[in-house]
Amino acid sequence: MSEGEVFHEKQRLELCAIHALNNVLQEQVFTKETADDICKRLAPQCVVNPHRSMLGTGNYDVNVIMAALQSRELAAVWWDKRRTVQSLCVDKVQGFILNVPSRVSLGIVSLPVKRRHWLAVRQVNGHYYNLDSKLKSPVCIGNEADLRTFLSEQLSPDVAEMLLVVRRDVEEYGTWLNSDDLRK
Repeated sequence: MSEGEVFHEKQRLELCAIHALNNVLQEQVFTKETADDICKRLAPQCVVNPHRSMLGTGNYDVNVIMAALQSRELAAVWWDKRRTVQSLCVDKVQGFILNVPSRVSLGIVSLPVKRRHWLAVRQVNGHYYNLDSKLKSPVCIGNEADLRTFLSEQLSPDVAEMLLVVRRDVEEYGTWLNSDDLRK
């Protein structure tokens, strides 16, 4: 990947969790096979693994994402939506993984059904990007103020969730929050 490029995996099967992980890391680290191995470690005795689709097409849950990040010496911090995104110390966050409702489509036909979808957001070369694997290419969000607006809009539906991707020491000391918010 050259300096100006933004790594962006596109949607395949139900592998949005893998795409979100790789997009937030800006390299292909995880595959369906590595995610399936994580599922087996999380539930070794289960015939039907609760951390992925029964059909074997992906649809991995948050436990797989968290274990994958831990394998890279990173942590996932659940964002408490009672806080405003203004309380984020974004320079301590390597990226964001959001879980949002998403329309289901068969080819060009959009169905009146919504499913959960993982997407990544991160800074590359001074700009924040929406790295949703369902997009044809990365979409530049802009600067930090634009990022905060974008995240606020994404989190406004009660059904959206956000994970902060941080180093383990940032998780341990809670430095992903602005210092004023740490005292609360």
